[in-house]
Amino acid sequence: MALTHLYQQINQSEWVDIPTGWLQGRTIFGGLVAGMLMQKAVATIADDSKRLLSVSITFVGPVQLAKAKLTAEILRQGKSVTTAEVRLWQDGAVQSILLASFGTKRESSIQVNQECTAPDYPSVEQLKIAQHHPLAPECFKQMQMIWAEGQYPCTGAKSPDFGGWFRFDPAQHENRPMNDADLMVAFDMWPPGVLPMYKTMAPASSLSWHLTCVHPLQAELQDWLKYKVFTDYAGDGYATESAYLWDANNRLIAISRQTVTVFA
Repeated sequence: MALTHLYQQINQSEWVDIPTGWLQGRTIFGGLVAGMLMQKAVATIADDSKRLLSVSITFVGPVQLAKAKLTAEILRQGKSVTTAEVRLWQDGAVQSILLASFGTKRESSIQVNQECTAPDYPSVEQLKIAQHHPLAPECFKQMQMIWAEGQYPCTGAKSPDFGGWFRFDPAQHENRPMNDADLMVAFDMWPPGVLPMYKTMAPASSLSWHLTCVHPLQAELQDWLKYKVFTDYAGDGYATESAYLWDANNRLIAISRQTVTVFA
């Protein structure tokens, strides 16, 4: 099922069929879950004048390859900012919760430009697209990913973190303008920053995820984007990390903060 078809289902009904091809182990890839929640939020607010400002997601429980129910509520609709909550349900239980704020531009005398500068990676043509490992999650087949710094997951690296280029695989996804739901799906595709330190294959999963949007998204689905992750701390089975996403013109699009459960 194409993402556009999935989004259409979300726009038209509370109940949706989660498509195949997005498994991450035995559960559904968290980025797809986040994208579904975001699409429901956008459809509920239904106001193109308000762009995404920030979003927080808690992955309460595992989402299975089965029907899911999405419920949404506008918590407050102010003059500039609208805040909505969306929940994903399976088997009568909440499995994921999204809280998102959308807003319009406001007059302000404050202007600061100190955003994190994009790394100077070699061009896509100078690097090699990562091949899908037989033991890697199925969902990785949806994207093309290029490591430009750091090591691959599960290689026993002495230090965490990496960065590179990525995009939706043109063989899997037809080109069109990216939307907020696509942003959530794409941004979460990169594995946690500590995974290069794993010596063998073992799970890791997002527990909570907060995203702040900076410049408006102006990319298409097949455009290359740039990514870099930094792990602040890892211990006792959890990790805290920051990640950054830029477009091909080095405009900072979004900043991510995640708490990750580590099983190694």
